[in-house]
Amino acid sequence: MKKITLLTALITLTLTLQAQKTIHQQFQSKTFNINGYNINVETKGKGNPVVFIAGGPGNSHDYLQGNFGKYYKDMQVVFFDALGRGMSDNAKDRSQYSIDNDVELLEAIRQELKLKKWSVVGHSYGTVVAQAYALKYPEAVNKMLLINGFHSGLMWQANCDSYNHYCKTHFPEKWRLVDSLRLEGYVSSDSVFSELYGSFPTKYIYYHNTKLHQPMPKERVRSWSNDVYYTIVGRDADFHVTGSMGDWDVRRQLKNISAPTLVVAGRYDGVSTPEWVVQYKKYMPQAQFVMFENSGHNPYLEEPEKFFELFEEFFGG
Repeated sequence: MKKITLLTALITLTLTLQAQKTIHQQFQSKTFNINGYNINVETKGKGNPVVFIAGGPGNSHDYLQGNFGKYYKDMQVVFFDALGRGMSDNAKDRSQYSIDNDVELLEAIRQELKLKKWSVVGHSYGTVVAQAYALKYPEAVNKMLLINGFHSGLMWQANCDSYNHYCKTHFPEKWRLVDSLRLEGYVSSDSVFSELYGSFPTKYIYYHNTKLHQPMPKERVRSWSNDVYYTIVGRDADFHVTGSMGDWDVRRQLKNISAPTLVVAGRYDGVSTPEWVVQYKKYMPQAQFVMFENSGHNPYLEEPEKFFELFEEFFGG
């Protein structure tokens, strides 16, 4: 009788300690050697596999894991750090940071995990990789969820123009300093300029509810990479979109994607602006489109009940 009581107590203690762990601590990092680089992959759960592709370009997997890691109880969730991001290796040559290489890395991870098919979820820049992947490897995609994304480099340029207009009209005193540096020939990737430009309050651009924050782990290797961002979007990325993003455009191909697709947008998104994101209704008429009327760039944070009900309905969770 005492043995049974002790065993019950140990089980209860174990479950309590597991419950106290943050969602990030419940995942273990795995390293896959892909094309000579160590790539960080974290997966957990059983059932239909779903891979989550972070934004940026330059973000680690951390914020997506913080929001979606809980779904390991219903499906196999896969999070990863692309080349040069998070806990993955840096590229030996910056030219290796590109949309095409991110797509190939995603496919290599699927093969390493020995998954026949998986669903893809992209947020922001992650939607760029998701769409390009679904077009190149349609047989590997079960379903696709695009959260506040982009269909072209032209749309990304509109994002920059919208953000700059907001900064100029709401913070004219600081924008005079921007104009001054621009006249001297400074570009986005110059450290002096990026420090000034990065000091603008971005919360109203990304969040409708400015009190919200992304759930991040206490200890992070790195959550952002300037090298990746300025290579993929261009050295003057905040004003002139070049790099592989500048040439990217899938508007004419979107109608060919056969995987069931859900496109999510935010009415107050200052990044993937409603003016442009509603165009998915025209370019991808076969997709389901949902506008979140009280959200910015992160509807899973701002309208979680509505978002996750939709998420679970779409993926059958």
